[in-house]
Amino acid sequence: MTKRTLYFFLGLSLVLVPLLAGADIYKYVDKRGHVHLTDRPDHGGYRRLVKTWKGWSEAKVSFKSASKNRQKYSPTIAQAAKIHRLPPALLHAVITAESAYNPDAVSTAGAVGLMQLMPDTALRYGVRNRRDPTANVAGGTQYLRDLLNMFDDNLVLALAAYNAGENAVLKNGRRIPPYPETETYVQRVLKYYNDYKRQM
Repeated sequence: MTKRTLYFFLGLSLVLVPLLAGADIYKYVDKRGHVHLTDRPDHGGYRRLVKTWKGWSEAKVSFKSASKNRQKYSPTIAQAAKIHRLPPALLHAVITAESAYNPDAVSTAGAVGLMQLMPDTALRYGVRNRRDPTANVAGGTQYLRDLLNMFDDNLVLALAAYNAGENAVLKNGRRIPPYPETETYVQRVLKYYNDYKRQM
């Protein structure tokens, strides 16, 4: 592993640990002006400050497991990228953002697997077992390819649609929907994509 790759994964682990804690963050300011932050509010005075991204409930990610799974699933990712004419670095970026290479990742919304397929998306692309890494990556890659075709190879819009659904992008006049999660998601994937392109 190169020093650059090591730094990338160390940075990734610092980003993912708080996101994978699986709880929203709530803020309460008491009468003395003291700020209290918690993921388990015990009265109605708290206001939600941060909604955890994707709301993963089962993903347990560490630097070691992410690095190991990245190597393990790289041939699968490369094959899917070749079939659907996409850069492998892009798929790695999406998978990093979606599941951090955890094939058992499950979101509170019901998305499952490496590329976090929802039930309807899995059905559309013939993925019977969303926890099967090969099937999950094949379905997710085909979906991403179709989104790129739909949005004239506009990567930003395709990524926004992957996160929020194509109808959300269409209803917003072919622009990124004004959802903080989607805006953050697009930025993260693009950052990871640029990082992976330098490595590959």
